Amino acid sequence: MWVDSHCHIDYEGVGHDALEEARAAGVGRMVTIGTDARTSLAAIDTAAAHEGVWATVGLHPHEAVHGAAPIAAILGRHNPVVVGVGECGLDYYYEHSPRPAQREAFAAQIHLAASHDLALVVHTRDAWDDTFDILSAEGPPPRWVLHCFTGGPVEMQRALDLGAYVSFSGIVTFKKAENVRAAAAACPLDRLLVETDSPYLAPVPHRGKPNRPAFVPLVGAAVAAVRDVNAGDVERATWANAAAVFRLPT
Repeated sequence: MWVDSHCHIDYEGVGHDALEEARAAGVGRMVTIGTDARTSLAAIDTAAAHEGVWATVGLHPHEAVHGAAPIAAILGRHNPVVVGVGECGLDYYYEHSPRPAQREAFAAQIHLAASHDLALVVHTRDAWDDTFDILSAEGPPPRWVLHCFTGGPVEMQRALDLGAYVSFSGIVTFKKAENVRAAAAACPLDRLLVETDSPYLAPVPHRGKPNRPAFVPLVGAAVAAVRDVNAGDVERATWANAAAVFRLPT
């Protein structure tokens, strides 16, 4: 069975009907991601109501201007379906929040992940140096994921050197994503994850349509193709890796 290590089940374009669809497609586990207080609480509710679904609590860099205090408050109410902090990080492409606010919120959530012994889920766009600098300065938690990887082998190695698991999305199927495919080919199998980031970034042949967790086998097959291995090898490895990084039942 496949694991969608990063999706947004409660976002428009996905919805709870996607869960049965995903299971029918061979997706046995999903991690639904919080991006602010409201979506984090929704993710917790969804995970609590559905077997095989877990949640994260986080503040996306777009929302960083609001501060991480509400996220800390939610994490203070222990909930067994919460397996990670994030997604958090830096986004210098859109800059919906000022860069100083993004950096402050990111650092705060690194500490929250460490203090609650949870995985950290990191978003970075056009901000490689600052992302790695902050992780190095604050000390990366023992378990963290660089989600929706958009770099090449150099950026991947920098992440691996800091202990990351590297998660590949539907971007790996895009025609112009040679650098991402090169990273997917080189990533150690025991540090590899796959995701949809639903409802965004649907893989070929669904590109341009709302993404669904049911499409994660297409991402896995694309990763397997660039590695010249059987898709089952990627399926088994990413199942084990998701269990390790998020501490899911084995």
